[in-house]
Amino acid sequence: MANNLSKLTSNAFQVFQSEAPAQAQAWMTAVHQLGEANALDAKTKALVYIGVLAAMRLESGLPFHIAHARQLGATRAEVISAILTGLPAAGMTVIAALPAVIQAFDGGEKAP
Repeated sequence: MANNLSKLTSNAFQVFQSEAPAQAQAWMTAVHQLGEANALDAKTKALVYIGVLAAMRLESGLPFHIAHARQLGATRAEVISAILTGLPAAGMTVIAALPAVIQAFDGGEKAP
């Protein structure tokens, strides 16, 4: 999966990995450990994460994480619902992510 998705990694994250490799490795270790400690199934975690990215206005991470969710079996409707689930709490800010979601899902990397 990582090889298929690496081209979808944001420029900022690529720079982080190349310019601060020790910190990037420490960060990825923490990310993996947090994922292992999570009780949700992989697809649900991926959808929740997409919703959080939208609520935080971190659209640059959406292509990578949407492709990952697709590989886990997420549908277009599930991805859109994940974005819009944050609407009551985060407000209209989440709809700003919809164009990026549609582009990443419809024009993005296909699940193997």
